[in-house]
Amino acid sequence: QLQLVESGGGLVQPGGSLRLSCTASGFPLDYYAIGWFRQAPGKERAGVSCISSSGTSANLADSVKGRFFISRDNAKNTVYLQMDSLKPEDTAVYYCAARGLICSGYGSSYDYWGRGTQVTVSS
Repeated sequence: QLQLVESGGGLVQPGGSLRLSCTASGFPLDYYAIGWFRQAPGKERAGVSCISSSGTSANLADSVKGRFFISRDNAKNTVYLQMDSLKPEDTAVYYCAARGLICSGYGSSYDYWGRGTQVTVSS
């Protein structure tokens, strides 16, 4: 069974950067599209970005366009979320999730989830 582990979260000042990693085990990651979602306290989970299994298609939520970048290294079984120009409103627990081949904005369509990593943007 596919297992996902997020890492790279932490505390950063506004305007700073973090790179999140989503590392898979138990099955080759290149069969799966990987989505990043986030959930802030008191808010619903929201989609942030997604990359297809081949890496040829990717999308970003409007709120992070121009600041976040998603990529994957299937040889390392890892997907990355580069987050630049971070804002306090980016503070949330970030989760990665996997589904077959192509992306979806619906979290309910993802089959596997990591446990999340906390990102806090504060001065």
